[in-house]
Amino acid sequence: MDQQTQTEIEAAAFRRLLEHLDSRKDAQNIDLMNLAGFCRNCLSKWYRSAAQDRGVEMDYDQAREVIYKEPYTSWKDKYQQPASAEQRAAFEKAFAKTNKEK
Repeated sequence: MDQQTQTEIEAAAFRRLLEHLDSRKDAQNIDLMNLAGFCRNCLSKWYRSAAQDRGVEMDYDQAREVIYKEPYTSWKDKYQQPASAEQRAAFEKAFAKTNKEK
């Protein structure tokens, strides 16, 4: 496979991931973090970093709007639920493990 085709396939897969996350607003960021170790905010940071690596000026809010498909504050107000005690405990446990590995 040539590099251009690989890049196009990777871009299509990424767009599909964003579509899937957009269709699953019930999947809370804390759940994604607890299960997969990343969330929509992580994707936003990675997106911004990739843009900046290529000379494209982009702040975190702009990157979040690409990932969330609307301003983050709007998405948060409409879809984000308060984290339960169980979710917070799982996050703290996972975060503590990650910090020990660094």
